[in-house]
Order: sequence, then C-alpha cells, then structure tokens
Amino acid sequence: MAAARGAWCVPCLASIETLQELCRKEMLTCTNIGITRKNLNNYEVEYLCDYRIEKGVEKFLVKWKGWPESCNSWEPTKNLKCPTLLKQFYSDLYKYLYALKPNKKGVIKNNIKSLDPSLSDYIVKKAKQRIALRRWEEELNRKKSHSGTLFVENAVDLEGPPIDFYYINDYKASPGVNTLGEAIVGCDCSDCFNGKCCPTEAGVLFAYNEHKQLKIPPGRPIFECNSRCKCGPDCPNRVVQKGPPYSLCIFRTDNGRGWGVKTLQKIKKNSFVMEYVGESISFSTHQCSEAVPCVFVFRSALYLWVGLRCEGQESYSELAIQKYR
Repeated sequence: MAAARGAWCVPCLASIETLQELCRKEMLTCTNIGITRKNLNNYEVEYLCDYRIEKGVEKFLVKWKGWPESCNSWEPTKNLKCPTLLKQFYSDLYKYLYALKPNKKGVIKNNIKSLDPSLSDYIVKKAKQRIALRRWEEELNRKKSHSGTLFVENAVDLEGPPIDFYYINDYKASPGVNTLGEAIVGCDCSDCFNGKCCPTEAGVLFAYNEHKQLKIPPGRPIFECNSRCKCGPDCPNRVVQKGPPYSLCIFRTDNGRGWGVKTLQKIKKNSFVMEYVGESISFSTHQCSEAVPCVFVFRSALYLWVGLRCEGQESYSELAIQKYR
C-alpha cells in the first residue's frame, strides 16, 4: 500500500548542532533545525578554545555555535559578548594551572602569553563535557514525571554522561515478570488520617504523621491510597505516588565510585525523598535451589514486593509482583 506523501520519516542520530554545522557549511537553510535565510550567517559563541596575546591585545580562539570547527576564529576580547563563557574559560584555566603550580596563585595570569597545547586541549574537552552534561540534564528533565528539577555536575574529571544509564519513572519488568500496578480496591474515607483507611484494611500501621513524614520502623510496607479511593489528591496517605518533591543533583563523586545523587537543600528526618525503581527480574533469572514452594519478600522503607510460586510449579518463570503504592 502506498503511503501518503510526508507520512514516512527516518530518525536522525546526529545532533541538531551537527546538522546546523552541515547546513551552514553548504549554505543551506532548514527551518526544522532553526537555520533560516535570516540567521544563516549569524555567529554566536559556543565555547572558547584557546588564548594568546598578539601585539598587546588579548585574543580568544572561538568555536561558533552551529558552525564547523574549520570556521573557528581568533577574536579580541572586545568583540566577545559572553561573560559566562569567559568566566568558565578562566575557571578551567586556573584549575589546570593550580594543579601544576599550587603555590603560584595570583601571578599566573600576568605571565601567560599563549597556552600550551595540552592546556588548550583540556579547556576544549572541558567545554565539550559541559555541553554534553547540559544536554543530558535537559534530557533527564524531559523524561522525569515529578515536580522537582534534576541537575547534573562533574567537578572531578572529564567524564561525560554515562552511556549505560537509563532514566525511568517506574519499574521495568523483565520477561516472565508481571507487575500488577492497577489497584483492586480502595477506601471510602473522608478523613484518611483518622478513618479506617487502606493501611488498616491491610492490617498494617498508617505510615505517615500529620507532616507526611514516615513514622513506621524501617522495613515495614507502606500502603498508600490509590485511584480507587474516594479521597482526593491532598490525602495525607498519598506521598510516594506524587514523586520526589525536591530538586536533586546527579554528581560525579571524587572517591572513584562513579556517579551519585545528592539533594540541594536540607530535608527533615523521615521525609520522603525519592523512590528507588529498577528492573524486576524473575526467579528463573535468579534461580532458587530449594524445590519446595516458598515466598520471596523484598523489603525497603518505601515499598514491599512479594513473589509467590504455586504448588507444583517447576520454576519461578511466572512471578507475580504486587507493588503497593
């Protein structure tokens, strides 16, 4: 069957910046990536690559945004309207030099006439890293489903975004795992904090106090109200399901342990920060040596998973996991 004109599309693996560079190199316009006849010859500083003093004038080698590196040019400081990029350039410069000569603080700048190739190479790598981390940060914030903002920083080395990191908002079920996310029953409470709410019906304690802080011991399950409950979104028993309320920062650790997560503000004790989600694997993947029926329970302070194997079942390939939220 013939498709209508314009119905087919092919995903492009190149970034918008790369496509913009190709357009400008070939003097082509493409409104889909922001290249028009009006801005085809516009020049905006993407990052600074090098530095030198030429006839008493400070100059910087400029990488222009949306232009190939073959179009880089030396520009005097007076032509540059990018105070943030200049500040970043000097910050990277001093950090590199202080690491080599920690006792020369305050006299380095006056002695620089040009940069050693290894130094300019470091500055370019740092600039490209900063751009890559900013793009990753933007991608993470597009994918997240909670109200807080995600930030990314690396003040340790030149490592860019991890290639084996996938941001998810919910559990990922592997083959053989059935996650029963839809609630079966709900409460009829008008006041869940004082009424006979979901936790009471399940035979467990109400998890939160009046400030929505955890009051049960670690390792106990949390039964929150769900879509079948008659209470509204302001119910005191709806905390985890609303997602992280705080902004968080993914940062490169300085102890060789890779990437970590930290908060950017003080958080009161026993307050909910975030839910740890990942891939749910079946027992056929993680084999059990016992031949008798058993129950596998994985507990944390925020959720409880229970896996059951039926009588006579030969493996755990059919594993049902109920997530209580």
